[in-house]
Amino acid sequence: MVVGERAVPAPAGFDQPVLASRRRRSVVRFVASNRVLSAFIVIFILLVLVAVFADALTTYNPIKTAPKITLRNPSTAHWLGTDNLGRDTYSRVIKGAQVSMRVAVIAVFISLAVGVVMGLMAGYFGGIADLICGRYIDAQLAFPGILLAIAIVNALGPGLNHAMIAVGILGVPLYFRLTRGQVLQAKEQEYVRAAEVIGASRPRIMFRHILPNIANPLIVAASLAGGNAILALAALSFLGIAAQPPTPDWGAMINIGKDYLQNNMWMAIGPGVAIFLTVFTYYMLGDALRDYLDPRLKTR
Repeated sequence: MVVGERAVPAPAGFDQPVLASRRRRSVVRFVASNRVLSAFIVIFILLVLVAVFADALTTYNPIKTAPKITLRNPSTAHWLGTDNLGRDTYSRVIKGAQVSMRVAVIAVFISLAVGVVMGLMAGYFGGIADLICGRYIDAQLAFPGILLAIAIVNALGPGLNHAMIAVGILGVPLYFRLTRGQVLQAKEQEYVRAAEVIGASRPRIMFRHILPNIANPLIVAASLAGGNAILALAALSFLGIAAQPPTPDWGAMINIGKDYLQNNMWMAIGPGVAIFLTVFTYYMLGDALRDYLDPRLKTR
């Protein structure tokens, strides 16, 4: 840094590599001090690996039927038994992880993109933009979430892709309200005023100055929303309007398995445990992220 005619060394606080190293050490200390969080991080990584390498982890073709071995109990050949069509339940649960994780990521991305853009516009511009966006959100919230999702899927047609769109739309109000509230506070800050004074464009102020400074609560909300998206997809698949046969989906598997609880309960228990473990892991990680990113909750 140069002041007048002489060079003055930059303060240590402006050394970006040092700051990055301190952040990494802070994250490591936080994770190491929380055994529950460490356990769920490991579980989440394993779930992601299962979803990515599902094809390699399955022991049988998850959609190939075998009428001669229907409703078999768990054995060394079929770890979770077989379903009413002779398909390996374990392989279908593993493949279902890939479907659920993909839907969670895409649905949350849709919610995040639409809700954040609307919240930025409503919070920063105010006036007619705030009125229009606010009335749309109020109208959407007037309908129960699951009924709205069913209506959207029925309007677009049954299918996994349309279910992802419906689940994504359900999450828009959360991100809109969260973003709008944060923007209303942020736009009064000095860094926003300074950007306006030097002539920065409104889109640049919203996306380059305000958005990075309100990202923490959005990250926490996105991590929690992943579990909600998986639950919503499972509900739609259970009703038969999301994943269509023979796609291995946890909700659809529970729907079929409920009719065979006396003969082969593993048809429903396998995907049920998978949904519980995945959703609970999302919630625990989201709660831990909130504790770490929210300075008001930090005790050290």
